[in-house]
Amino acid sequence: MSMIRLIATVGLALWLALPARAAVDIQEVTSPGGIDAWLVESHEIPFVALEIRFRGGASLDAPGKRGAVNLMTALLEEGSGEMDARAFVRARDALAASFRFSAGQDSLSLSARMLSENRDEAVALLRQALHAPRFDADAIERVRSQVISSIRSDAKDPNAIAGQTFDRLAFGAHPYASPIDGTEDSVTALTRADLLDAHARVVARDRLYVAAVGDITAEELGALLDRLFDGLPETGAPLPEQAPYVLGGGITVVPFDTPQSVAVFGHRGMERDDPDFFAAYVMNEVLGAGGFESRLMKEVRVKRGLTYGVYSYLYPMDYAALMLGQVASGNENIAEAIAVIRAEWAKMAESGVTEQELEDVKTYLTGAYPLRFDGNAPIARILVGMQMEGLSPGYVNTRNDQIMAVTLEDVRRVAGKLLQPDQLHFVVVGRPEGLETTN
Repeated sequence: MSMIRLIATVGLALWLALPARAAVDIQEVTSPGGIDAWLVESHEIPFVALEIRFRGGASLDAPGKRGAVNLMTALLEEGSGEMDARAFVRARDALAASFRFSAGQDSLSLSARMLSENRDEAVALLRQALHAPRFDADAIERVRSQVISSIRSDAKDPNAIAGQTFDRLAFGAHPYASPIDGTEDSVTALTRADLLDAHARVVARDRLYVAAVGDITAEELGALLDRLFDGLPETGAPLPEQAPYVLGGGITVVPFDTPQSVAVFGHRGMERDDPDFFAAYVMNEVLGAGGFESRLMKEVRVKRGLTYGVYSYLYPMDYAALMLGQVASGNENIAEAIAVIRAEWAKMAESGVTEQELEDVKTYLTGAYPLRFDGNAPIARILVGMQMEGLSPGYVNTRNDQIMAVTLEDVRRVAGKLLQPDQLHFVVVGRPEGLETTN
C-alpha cells in the first residue's frame, strides 16, 4: 500500500471512530531516559506519525544572523552523517518514510511519518538528520539561493510587505519585528559556522515537545524517544524576552504601484492562557473569523461590495499577543472599507453579540472541532500544540464544554476589554485614495 493511500485510510478510520465530542485517549509517556511525550495508540493500520517541536525557533537567531535558524532548518534533510543530500533522500524514500522540517518564529518543527515495518530504520535515519547534519557547501548554496529568491519575491508582494511592515512597527528590536527568512544581505553573509551555531541554539532537550499517534505502544515509544534524542545537548540558547508592543493607533501608507490596496490591521491581543480566551474566541468568530457569516464580511463585502474578503483573528504567540485582521480593496475603496471596519470594531466593543449569533457560533465551533482529528499526523500536531500551550490531555474532551459555557455577558465584557477601536493601526500597501500616514 502506498504511503498516500495508507494515510488517507488512517484518516478515514480515525474520523469514523471519533464521537461528536472528539474524545481521544491520550497517554502521557516518559521514556527511561526522562523524555516526556503524549501518545494516542491506534493499531488498525501499521503506521505512526511523530510530531516534534523545539521551542524558540527563529526567535533564537544570534544577533546579526537573522535567517540562520530558517536556513539551518531547511538543510536538515540535505545530507547527514555519511550521506549527501541525494543519498539521504534515496534512503528515506526506500523506507517509504516522510520527514518535514520547518522553522517558525516560536519553534522548530519536525513532522515524521513511517510504516511500522520500517520504524527502526526510519528513526535511525531521522536521528542522523537531527544529530549530524552535514551542511555541505553545495547544499548551503542551493538552499541559500532558494531562500533569497523567496525574500525577493516577498519584496514584490503587497501582502508580505503589509505584514512585515506591521511587525516592524509593532515590535521594534525584538525578533518578531523581522521575517524569519532574514534579509538578502543577512542570508548572503551566513557561514557554515553560523548554521552549526544555530543548530546548537535551538536543538536541545530543555525545549523539546513530542507527540506520537498510531501503531506504537507506550513501551515502544519510550525506547524510540531515547534512541532518537539521546545525546542532544541538555540546553540551548536562552529563550527570548517578552516582545514589547510599541505601535499606537493610526494609518501607515506604503506606496506601491497596484490597482488594489492591501491592509493589515490590529492592536494588542489576548494571551492563550487568559481565563477569558474562549469568550474572545467566540466573539471573534462573529466579528471576522466566521467567513461569510461574520459581521465584517457582511458589512464590507456583502452590503457594500468593497472587497472579496476581510478577516480578523486572535494571534497569541509565545512572547506577544495580537488581535489582527486583513482586507484588500480597490485603491478608490480602501478608505471606506477601513471606516466600516473601525465602525464594526467599535460596535462589537460596545454591545457584544446577539443571542442568535452566540447560538449559531457555538453550534458551528463545537460541530467543527472533531473534524480537526482526521488522521494520525493532524492529531499529533494538535497534541504537540496543546503541550506547548500548557494545556492538559483532558482539554480535547472538555474544549467544547468551555465553548458552550460562554455567555452573552462574557462576550460583551471581553469585547469591551479586548477591542480598542482607537488603537487600531492599519498598514496599507498600494495607492489608496483619501488616505495618508497618520502616526
